[in-house]
Amino acid sequence: MSSGAAPARRLNRTVPPEKDGRRVKSLLKTEFHMAEGYIAALKLRPDGILLNGERVHTDVCARAGDVLSVRVDDPEGGNPAEPIAVPLRICYEDEDLAVIEKPAGMLVHAGEGKGAPTVANALAAYWGQEQAFHPVHRLDRGTSGLLLVAKNRYVSELLRRCLHTEDFVREYLALAEGRLEPAAGQIALPLGPAEGERFRQCVREDGRQALTSYETLGVFPGGSLLRLRLYTGRTHQIRAHLAALGHPLVGDLFYGARTGEALGRPALHAAALRLRHPVTGEMLCLESPLPEELCVLLSADGN
Repeated sequence: MSSGAAPARRLNRTVPPEKDGRRVKSLLKTEFHMAEGYIAALKLRPDGILLNGERVHTDVCARAGDVLSVRVDDPEGGNPAEPIAVPLRICYEDEDLAVIEKPAGMLVHAGEGKGAPTVANALAAYWGQEQAFHPVHRLDRGTSGLLLVAKNRYVSELLRRCLHTEDFVREYLALAEGRLEPAAGQIALPLGPAEGERFRQCVREDGRQALTSYETLGVFPGGSLLRLRLYTGRTHQIRAHLAALGHPLVGDLFYGARTGEALGRPALHAAALRLRHPVTGEMLCLESPLPEELCVLLSADGN
């Protein structure tokens, strides 16, 4: 890991008149939306919680007009992955988060043993190892598209609370085999591990609730172009749901696809991300076009 220190990140709030006399701990919960565990850890940092520039205990009462300041960068440091400079498009970036366009075939974190460069490796080279990164949601190795990354645990926790709400919406584009009937709808089928399988998911009565909506945008020889939205976050949710309907993703041999073997991955792309920024409150809307290798299949048979 590099010897540079992690960049300090502080957030400040002026105590409003209606919260005059509130204890600091109450303000941390209501103004910064911090959980008990995070507050407990923050108290241990010498400059973790400041009131008008001075360190204070959380039971101190604040007055209207006081400035409460908290330090939210990760105290434990950054990214231990080896820096490997590989192309990685950054679609959006600020002090608290970034949205990157992950290429198909790239893991987010390294698995067992050494292999191809990961998102962790690429960001260690781009940001430096002193900068921590927290993937807020997951994309399978074969899935391309938009991936949200928080730069500290505080922002990561805030974003995870918003997953699958109107403040955090993810949409995918996918090429599925055949024609779905009806052309638009919802798939509400519980998912769990397939018997005797380590990774494959299947529909099962004792599985976890899973809900996916889909809309057919067009058709191509042998398949359909779909737009999908996740309302839950189960492993392989889109892949397993479409396979259960008899319409696996083109190229998804793991879930029974009969076409797209040459593609070398499921035809799934994280195409749109809409989220309310957990610090600024701004709505961010980002899009990523369908990759060329998937566009080609729209006019071919995928074999």
